[in-house]
Amino acid sequence: MNATRGLIVFAHGSRDARWREPVEAVAARAAELDSGLLVRCAYLEMVAPDLSAAATQLIALGARTITVFPLFLGVGKHLREDLPGLVDQLRAANPDVAFVLAPAIGEAPEVIDLLARLAVKYDTPPRRP
Repeated sequence: MNATRGLIVFAHGSRDARWREPVEAVAARAAELDSGLLVRCAYLEMVAPDLSAAATQLIALGARTITVFPLFLGVGKHLREDLPGLVDQLRAANPDVAFVLAPAIGEAPEVIDLLARLAVKYDTPPRRP
């Protein structure tokens, strides 16, 4: 594969394998949408791979630009401090690779709109025939 772009779908992590299913579904769908993109999941804690391991995998496959896409609704300590620090470590360890840190998914207007629409949809009582 000649891909030079990588994407890491990054989430908090949980020991419950079912919790990871939507994260992995986002990664799989991203790979379907762009066949030239190398995609991996990574987790902050409780489950492998961590960010460093996912980046190492992508770099070994030829990625020279890696976007870290955090699946977090809000910006708390993990996104304000922990994740930027981890990305800085990756940059220091891999100076020939460009790392891009995307904003939290919950800050995207499209996601806010979609979540609001789903909330309204599920709050609407079913219609009777």
